[in-house]
Amino acid sequence: MVLHFLIQGRVQGVGFRWFVQREAAELELRGWVRNTEDGDVEVVAAGDAGNLDELRVSLRRGPRGARVDRIVENSLAESEAKDLNSFQIDGAW
Repeated sequence: MVLHFLIQGRVQGVGFRWFVQREAAELELRGWVRNTEDGDVEVVAAGDAGNLDELRVSLRRGPRGARVDRIVENSLAESEAKDLNSFQIDGAW
């Protein structure tokens, strides 16, 4: 299963990408997380449905200092997962 999440709220500058990377890695998910130019955080995650459900709960909670106002979720085709490796932060310095 492959899901795309767009997390909106106070989600940049609060360690949200590192939080997502740690949670996803613990759940053995593959994919990436990155900031968007609009101030949101974007996630693509692939793995088993139960682990993706756990990630969804974590995304709603976020790290301390974050405020999640809205999550837009879409399913992606399984083919989207073929190039995904261990969960990574995209564009981090």
